[in-house]
Amino acid sequence: MIEISDVFKTYETGSKAVRGISFTIGDGEFVFIVGRSGSGKSTLIKLLLKELEPTHGRIVVNDMDLGKMPRRYIPKYRRSLGVVFQDFRLLKDRTVFENVAFAQRVIGVPSRIIRETVPEMLRLVGLSAKYKAYPRQLSGGEQQRVAIARALINDPEVLLADEPTGNLDSFNAHEIMKLLEEINGRGRTVIVVTHSQEMVDEMGKRVITMERGEIIRDTGGPIGLPERRSFKR
Repeated sequence: MIEISDVFKTYETGSKAVRGISFTIGDGEFVFIVGRSGSGKSTLIKLLLKELEPTHGRIVVNDMDLGKMPRRYIPKYRRSLGVVFQDFRLLKDRTVFENVAFAQRVIGVPSRIIRETVPEMLRLVGLSAKYKAYPRQLSGGEQQRVAIARALINDPEVLLADEPTGNLDSFNAHEIMKLLEEINGRGRTVIVVTHSQEMVDEMGKRVITMERGEIIRDTGGPIGLPERRSFKR
């Protein structure tokens, strides 16, 4: 699914944000990428989203070499990655339904299909009863569930969650991680970027630890992967 080979990223200031990292993530894996502020996690996310280009090395995602990808293919590539952020990034003036539907409307999905797929996603994240609510009427945990539904609505190959529990209390953080584990159980590749070692220890998943732009620990590769199933009918 993802292959990172000897990747470096040096900024114009001379700062080496990523220093020769290499790893692979298999289809259907659940992987934590852990590190403190300044460890290179944010740069790695931007490299995977093709928001930055590596100074050296090769990144392949789902058999696509990002270094050889024409610019016109980048939007389609990014849609193959469902991304969830710490701050939810919901549209405050739109309902839960419309927040999730937005990801399909922008790529021209017909309304009749949206009326089928959005309720399906809201059932998955446990928010069917709140489809008419606005973000201000939801708890932090509920807002993150909306963000996850939106990230999954276009059936991405990978769900990339950047500090998904950073703005949540311990109860809601635990519930969101259970939801991500359930999503992974359906065969979806899930990558969680975090600085929370406590959360990582509780989950018992593969952990890639970064420090000063380097990988200092990788607990292992894919084992016993579930069969990948589409979220769509």
